[in-house]
Amino acid sequence: MNIGACMMAINETILAQLGLLFIKKRKSIIADGSVVEHVVMGPIIVKFANRTATSGAIALQGDNYFLLAAIPMEEMDVIIYYRRQELLVNPGHAYMAELSLK
Repeated sequence: MNIGACMMAINETILAQLGLLFIKKRKSIIADGSVVEHVVMGPIIVKFANRTATSGAIALQGDNYFLLAAIPMEEMDVIIYYRRQELLVNPGHAYMAELSLK
C-alpha cells in the first residue's frame, strides 16, 4: 500500500547550503514506479512555530522541490490547512506536540 512520502527530501542546492553529513544509502520508489538509489543526509533539525523535529533527508539531484513529508510533520504535531494552503500547529495540542505511539 502506498501512503505517500514519509521521509523528508531536499535538493542539491539546499544540501550544499546546509553542509549535511552522509548517513546511508537507500532505495526509493518514485512517481513513475521505478526504483532509484538515493543518499540520506543529516541530521536536520526542522523548526516551525513552537515545534521541532530531527530527521534525515533524501538528497534529490538538481533543483527539485523539497518535501517536508509525514515523519517530521507527525513529530512536530502539525496539520495542513488545505483551503488556506497553510501549515498549522495542531490546535488540539497548541502548547506542546503530542506524538501518538499506537
